[in-house]
Amino acid sequence: MARTGAGARSGPDGPLGGVRVVELAGIGPGPFAAMLLADLGADVVRVDRPGGPGLGVDPRFDITNRNKRSVLVDLKTEAGREAVLELAARADVFLEGYRPGVAERLGVGPEAALARNPRLVYGRMTGWGQDGPLAATAGHDIGYIAVTGALGLTGPPDGPPYAPANLLGDYAGGSLYLVVGVLAALHHARAVGAGQVVDAAIVDGTAHLTAMLHAMTAAGGWQDRRGVNLLDGGAPFYGTYETADGGYMAVGALETRFYAEFARLLGIENIENVENTADARTDMARWGELRTAVAARFRQRTRAEWTEVFAGTDACVAPVLSLREAPQHPHLAARGTFAAPGGLVQPAPAPRFSATPGTLRRPPAQPGADTAEVARDWDVPGLHQLQKGPHDEA
Repeated sequence: MARTGAGARSGPDGPLGGVRVVELAGIGPGPFAAMLLADLGADVVRVDRPGGPGLGVDPRFDITNRNKRSVLVDLKTEAGREAVLELAARADVFLEGYRPGVAERLGVGPEAALARNPRLVYGRMTGWGQDGPLAATAGHDIGYIAVTGALGLTGPPDGPPYAPANLLGDYAGGSLYLVVGVLAALHHARAVGAGQVVDAAIVDGTAHLTAMLHAMTAAGGWQDRRGVNLLDGGAPFYGTYETADGGYMAVGALETRFYAEFARLLGIENIENVENTADARTDMARWGELRTAVAARFRQRTRAEWTEVFAGTDACVAPVLSLREAPQHPHLAARGTFAAPGGLVQPAPAPRFSATPGTLRRPPAQPGADTAEVARDWDVPGLHQLQKGPHDEA
């Protein structure tokens, strides 16, 4: 049975040590959520399908599969279904990211899994959710954040919205809400002895992220159009500016005293054609002229030069770094925000814990490489008998 209740204890590998998780392989937010649980110490077994999930990334470099173990199972066979249900019977958490109804058709849906293990937390990761007019349709991050109003917050007022990779929908509105839901349901299961289904929809999570902006809109402090507000690039003291060498600096000098420091170091306290820049900061009608002045100053020096000017100050200015540059930032390097086990650069586990820190215990799991080990540790001998065979994507 699942190791829930008083018998489960956090271990040396993180606060979730002793928690067992079954992850049905997929792409995007599901694997990332499972990685986060694994980083925090959970024993995550990823059930890979013959032929792979379709992402096309060499498994050796798929960081979202770190700290996990993998078994190879064909869910379209009776033996495969039985093996997965046996894993579910011994797990605390079960994660899947199929379209609604697919897990049921494969015989590993919530009803079947909870019948084997009434304490199980069954987490479901989708874009549209388990119900609603669009539930059965395909989609991706950009579409989910589009209908929630989040995508419409990005971009300049005179241009199109821009896609913020898949960070806002898949991971912020999806993965993190799935993890929060699973941990809350796990707490409930241990308190009352009953599991449940967690329906984590990216549209729900992303909409939830906009709570403060809805409040500001209702109060009249936010205009329902982009590029004209305090936090969407409308304010000249909250945005990005190009430097002499084509780099960019990010400015977030919102508070009065931080803005004063910013203006002093940038050298715009007294400049030609802009009278009293402190007053211009609070006068939206003058934001255009202030932005022009700030942009002109930033173009006079390189990104490295401006970084040195603002280093260690309260001006709230930082260089805009690329993914490859970020690990070398002095602050991130000092904190160990990134790690490079085996030469593979990746973010370190987060958040941090004083007593049970997360660790990088295993490199990205290779499909099926841990079948024998998992069969032994989880006492599911049927995994040994499984035969590889053709498998179409669900």
